[in-house]
Amino acid sequence: PYQIEYFKDKSRFKIVEKSRRIGFTYIQSFEDVIDAVRSNGGTDVWFSSADETAAKEYIIYCVKWAEALGYIAEDLGEVVLDSEKDIKALSIKFANGKRINALSSNPKQFRSKGGKVVLDEFAFHNDQDELWKGAAASALRGDKIRVISTYNGKSNRFYRMVQKAYKDPKWSKHKVTIYDAIEQGLLKSMALEDNESTRLAFLDECRTLAGDTETFEQEFNCNPSDTASSWIPYDLIRPTQTELAGKPELYNKGICYVGMDIGRKNDLSVVAVGEMVGDVLWLRKLVRMKNTKYSMQGKVLDGLYNEFRIATGKYDETGLGNAFVENTAERLGSHRVQGVTFTNASKHHLAIVLKNAFEEGRIRIPDTDEDLSTAINAIKKTTTETGSHPRFDASRSEKGHADEFWALALMVDASIGGYQTYEYSSVDEDSDDEDSDDEDSDDDEFDDFKNNRNRF
Repeated sequence: PYQIEYFKDKSRFKIVEKSRRIGFTYIQSFEDVIDAVRSNGGTDVWFSSADETAAKEYIIYCVKWAEALGYIAEDLGEVVLDSEKDIKALSIKFANGKRINALSSNPKQFRSKGGKVVLDEFAFHNDQDELWKGAAASALRGDKIRVISTYNGKSNRFYRMVQKAYKDPKWSKHKVTIYDAIEQGLLKSMALEDNESTRLAFLDECRTLAGDTETFEQEFNCNPSDTASSWIPYDLIRPTQTELAGKPELYNKGICYVGMDIGRKNDLSVVAVGEMVGDVLWLRKLVRMKNTKYSMQGKVLDGLYNEFRIATGKYDETGLGNAFVENTAERLGSHRVQGVTFTNASKHHLAIVLKNAFEEGRIRIPDTDEDLSTAINAIKKTTTETGSHPRFDASRSEKGHADEFWALALMVDASIGGYQTYEYSSVDEDSDDEDSDDEDSDDDEFDDFKNNRNRF
C-alpha cells in the first residue's frame, strides 16, 4: 500500500523519509519508466545514487519494468556524458528517444541537464548542498523532483529539507518506518509468512544489522540521531557512579579483567582494572600515564597483575603498541594478554559493547573521578567521509583524547568471553624429571604457570 500511495501521488515535488529494505528504489524505478514513456512525449530522468551498486540495481529494475510493460528499452551501458569532467552514467533509451540515466553523486553531474531528478539516499551523498543546487536547476522547466533517503544524522541537507518540507505545502511528504512496512505487507512481498513470530524474527534481524538501538531507530524507524551528541550521555553514566568503585582497598579478591589504551607522547596510556561481582564489572583501579616510557608502563602492568587476580585483558596494539603488547604477552602469558588493532570496525564494536554495559547497568565507576566521566561523555558518533561507516572519536585536549573511554571498552570486552580456569596437579619442583635436563622445554610457560597458579 505505501508503494501504491507513493506512485499515485502525482505531485511535482516529493520527499521521502524511509526505512531501509522496504522497496522504495523498486517503486521509484516503476514511476520513472512511466514518466519516460508517457504519451505526452515523456521526459529524461536523472537518477543519482550514493554508490555505484545502487545505480546498477536501479537500472536493472528499470529494464525489467520496461520489459514487463511492453516498452522497447535499449540498455546503453555506461555512457560518457562529459569526458573533461569525467562524468559517466548508466543509461537506457526508449523508442521515443527519452533516456533514464543513473549517475554517481558528483555534484557537477546535473549541470546543463534537464528533466526529472531523483536523489536516492540523499543523506549519504557527498557535498549535498552543491548536488542540490545542480539538481534543482535541472528541474526548473516544470519537471519533477524526488528526494528519498534513510536518515544519516541531523547535520546534513536532507534533514533540513525534511524539516522545511513539513512547513512548505508545495512538497508532498511520505514517511514509512519498518513497522509501517511490515504492517502493510512487506513480509508477504518477501515470500515470508506474515505472523507474529516471523515479524519478531525479522525485526531482530534488523536490530542485529543496525548493531545498536540508536542506529536501529535512525535507519529503520526514521528517527535521526543527533551526531553532535555524545555516544554515552551523562544520563547513562550517572546511575553507574558510586563511591564504592575505583578503590583498590575494596577489592574482594574476585576475578578481574583489564583494558589498556596505549599512548606515549601525544595521548595518555590508560589501564582499567575491573572486578566481576556477580554480573557487574566494578572498576577497581584506573591508572593514567603521560609521556611514560614503555618499559615503565610494562612495570606498572606487572604490578597490577600481582595485585589483582587478572584472568585476561585486551590491549590497544595499534601502531607502536604492537611491540609493547607482544612483549607483555611473552612476559605475562598470551592467554591473559590479547591485542586489538583499532579500526573503524573494531572501535564500532567496542563502543557498542561499552554503551550496552552502561545501558544495562553492568558496570560501576567512581563518582569522584570527573575526568573519567568527561572522557566517557566526550566520544561522539559521526560518519566517515563517504557516509558509509560510523566513526567514534573525541576532540583532543590537554587531558588526553578520551583514552579512558577505550580502556573501559577494552576491559568490558575482555570480560564478555569469561576466562579459562587453570587445571594442574601438585609437582615436586626439586625432583628430577626425565625431561629436567632439557633446558629448552617451555621454561617460560612453566615459570608463568608456577607464579600464577595460586591466584586461580
